Amino acid sequence: MRIGPYTLKNNLVLAPMAGVTDLPFRRLCKEMGAGMAVSEMVASNSLLWGSEKTKRRADHAGESEPRSVQIMGADPQMMAEAARYNADNGAQIIDINMGCPAKKVCNVQAGSALLRDEALVGRILDAVVNAVPEVPVTLKIRTGWDRDNKNGVNIAHIAEAAGIQALAVHGRTRADGYKGDAEYQTIAAIKAAITIPVIANGDITTPEKARQVLEHSGADGVMIGRAAQGRPWIFREIEHYLQTGETLPEPGLEEVRDILLGHLENLYRFYGEYTGVRMARKHISWYSKGQRHGAAFRQAANRVDDAEEQLVMVNQFFAQLMENREIAA
Repeated sequence: MRIGPYTLKNNLVLAPMAGVTDLPFRRLCKEMGAGMAVSEMVASNSLLWGSEKTKRRADHAGESEPRSVQIMGADPQMMAEAARYNADNGAQIIDINMGCPAKKVCNVQAGSALLRDEALVGRILDAVVNAVPEVPVTLKIRTGWDRDNKNGVNIAHIAEAAGIQALAVHGRTRADGYKGDAEYQTIAAIKAAITIPVIANGDITTPEKARQVLEHSGADGVMIGRAAQGRPWIFREIEHYLQTGETLPEPGLEEVRDILLGHLENLYRFYGEYTGVRMARKHISWYSKGQRHGAAFRQAANRVDDAEEQLVMVNQFFAQLMENREIAA
């Protein structure tokens, strides 16, 4: 799959997720097979650009190309300025958020709230594309505002006309939030209506589902979000299945432990110990989901404030799992 001058190694993309797709997680998912990873969104308000949080979100140190940064806002001029700022600070692809259904985003008429105003969508896309002529601009949307107003095809036409170079579509409306099942018929209609790459998103949790969605929608790629939390190896599993039709075995406990420990070390380095330990808690919860005595382990791990103690707890938890496995065998 190609976006502007960048040919991705495959058609698998890590979705931008607030509080999740920081630099350590993006690098890990790329190492485990993602062809591209999109940063968590950066506000278009320039007053926030100097904050530590925004600086971290725009940090790409050691990240493989292409480096994609998502911006969010509802004012065309501010969005154009945000695009220029991020391009000047290392972003090689600018992604525009018109897909987030969160109330705090939609209440300021950004994210998927913008789908209600097609004229404004056009003005924002034109402003951003013209602001960074050397940088490809991509767009993330939903199928529409609600089930009676699925205007994804109209938005896709506007996007292509504005010069957007790839379009990711989540198979739910703004009103759906994350409830119910994603649908891919609208994504198929969007793919049939435009010539730029279309990336399908929503409920893609297994290699089999990835192939099914690609075949049903005709999309050029798939975007994985929540299914990668605590399971970054889903990208290599999907890539292998799409190439061979064979299912890779699940990673063993030793490998899961090593991936998690490496992830934690990178979080501590990136955020510092205090914030890193706290950021690590949700990842520890995701990695341990479904494991024996996982709930008790998560409760204990969430009370730890020290990096060294956190690492010791993780090692002890996996040692116990491996010991129980050997006894059962």
